[in-house]
Amino acid sequence: MADQALEDKVKETLEAFRPQLNADGGDLEYICIDEENKVHLRLTGACGTCPISVMTLKMGIERFLKETCPEIAEVVQDE
Repeated sequence: MADQALEDKVKETLEAFRPQLNADGGDLEYICIDEENKVHLRLTGACGTCPISVMTLKMGIERFLKETCPEIAEVVQDE
């Protein structure tokens, strides 16, 4: 389990990214940070069924998150 400061920073960063998803009718749901510092998310709305959601997750959310939280190893989507 991640420490509270890291979790708070991750949540704050995700909130800053959220408007980009909302603009296309999508959203995200934060689930947790695991012991390997992987952030688990669920893409919802239009993003949940979009054929390029993996690209959004990796090239968008993960890249943005790693810039502000370099201790994050990866962002993964939970179903």
